[in-house]
Amino acid sequence: MTRFRTLDDLGDVTGKVALVRVDLNLPMQDGAVTDDTRVRAAVPTIVELADKGAKVLLLAHFGRPKGERVSTQSLSMVVAEVQKVLGREVMFVPEIAGPVVAQAVGILGNGDVAILENTRFWKGEEANDPELAKAIAANGDFYVNDAFSAAHRAHATTEGLAHVLPAYAGRSMEAELTALDKALGNPVKPVAAVVGGAKVSSKLDVLKHLVTQVDHLIIGGGMANTFLAAGGIDVGKSLCEHDLAATAEEILDNADKAGCTVHLPYDVVVSKEFAANPPSLRECNVHEVAADEMILDVGASAVEALADVLKTCRTLVWNGPLGAFETEPFDKATVALARTAAALTREGSLVSVAGGGDTVAALNHAGAASDFTYISTAGGAFLEWMEGKELPGVKALEI
Repeated sequence: MTRFRTLDDLGDVTGKVALVRVDLNLPMQDGAVTDDTRVRAAVPTIVELADKGAKVLLLAHFGRPKGERVSTQSLSMVVAEVQKVLGREVMFVPEIAGPVVAQAVGILGNGDVAILENTRFWKGEEANDPELAKAIAANGDFYVNDAFSAAHRAHATTEGLAHVLPAYAGRSMEAELTALDKALGNPVKPVAAVVGGAKVSSKLDVLKHLVTQVDHLIIGGGMANTFLAAGGIDVGKSLCEHDLAATAEEILDNADKAGCTVHLPYDVVVSKEFAANPPSLRECNVHEVAADEMILDVGASAVEALADVLKTCRTLVWNGPLGAFETEPFDKATVALARTAAALTREGSLVSVAGGGDTVAALNHAGAASDFTYISTAGGAFLEWMEGKELPGVKALEI
């Protein structure tokens, strides 16, 4: 694994100013935060630095204000939530650089925490302007990046600051990088990957990269229909990208050359309408899908066979559900396979890493999330990592 400086490499930080990039891009409804997961992820780093006597300045973005001050996207809106989760008072500073921040640093005591304004209010943030990075850095002694979810962006506060100040990975970033290294960097083989979701087009690069990295690729969700159709199977009214048939065939050919076994469903759950528990619901072989039916989940025998595949593997990477899991009973395959993965992880035979919004929701729904080795809350960054791309925010931390 590539070496990064972590908080363990810091000397005495008493009275030093830590500029800590976190993810406070929280979901809100009617002015209230609806999910505090991202705040909780940042707590270990914030508390550790504060308890060691540093003055902690939190940098984060909120929404997409595109370089303008937008009052509804001010980070002042999340201060109360951060205070609640941290269990300590947090100052709000309406700037990210300059004399106002310098004044705030003067007011803060050792171990105090402040949130600076939404970094995306400044055009130089998304442009990764080195002058903005220098201006922000002028009020800090060292930089900590604890926002893996923003690491696929080369912005002033995710990448630029690492070139101006001594840079360290925070605890959440460190945990993420360690888990991802175990999953695809230096995994214990055999490795399986579950890739689901609606469309092949959104995960083309993921699939192309994974067939060169894993021993078993399990394809589910709407995207499996595209692969089935490419193989000459009539998928009826199912969600399917027929124009990507040649691409699907190319991915299967590459898998074959790389010695990767691709698992597509051979029995499926179909219905004439997409609704909860529809009367037309039935399970059939993929060759028996009628012209007016749509495939909405993987069938029970196929899931059982997939569970057997997982039992032979030592590492699992999971992104995307196997069926239309938000609507019962099309959640059955995802729930069953997730519970198998969770049980294998519990007994110590499998390292399981999952990520992506739908995936986290599906694993929570299955009651399996807490048993997975690691669940990444990052969306775009997790996908780009699965695509084998270099993440600028991570690259900048390398020693």
